[in-house]
Amino acid sequence: MPYRRLPNTDQARMRAIEQALERGKRTAITELAFSQLNLEKLQTLYPHFSGAMRNLQASKQNQFDHSNEYGEIFKKAKLYISHFIQVLNFAIIREEMKPDVREFYGLDPESLNVPSLNLEKDVLAWGEKVMEGEKKRCMHGGSPIYSPSIALVKVHYESFQDAYRFMINLENINKRASIKMQELRDKADDLIQQIWNEVEGSFSSLSPEVRRENAQQYGVTYVFRASEQKKMEAERLQTNLIFN
Repeated sequence: MPYRRLPNTDQARMRAIEQALERGKRTAITELAFSQLNLEKLQTLYPHFSGAMRNLQASKQNQFDHSNEYGEIFKKAKLYISHFIQVLNFAIIREEMKPDVREFYGLDPESLNVPSLNLEKDVLAWGEKVMEGEKKRCMHGGSPIYSPSIALVKVHYESFQDAYRFMINLENINKRASIKMQELRDKADDLIQQIWNEVEGSFSSLSPEVRRENAQQYGVTYVFRASEQKKMEAERLQTNLIFN
């Protein structure tokens, strides 16, 4: 025997809500298979649920649309900071600068390692250190580093800063939309279950097959188990063989 399956996606919830609403419009309230109170709750829920769905989809799409551009800006900032530190190291290797100048940038003077810049927080932190370090070194009489210059590093660093703040804002918008959607999912699930219980109760005196057929007109969904589906397929095949 097929079992009733409540919706488990937002699209399925919306279909269940819309079908029950449509049935409510086309059926006299005295003949409706679920209560007027739940019809009114459904009418109130529908615009909020559909609006929250649109907002969540829009916020996700907005994040996706900007993700590629953001990735490129991040890579550029990472590249310029890394290259600046490498050029500093080359100057030390050529003995044009002493190793202790790395201290201005928060770098270990005993090593020529380039710090990890794989994470956003690393780029944000080292970008600040590099710009501040170059300023301090030049104030102590050092010559500016070129190719890339600190001015060019700053351009790409600040571009990344702006893009990072923008993406964080988009992420916060998406989180708020997700929280709102989850709240409405819970309300929708409770209401759909109540309505489906009432619908099945209204048709409880009918045979199982007729009861299901009537309930399906209200959006109630039934699913056959795999074994039942195979049995039905076998029965249909046997019927076709008999009559063909």
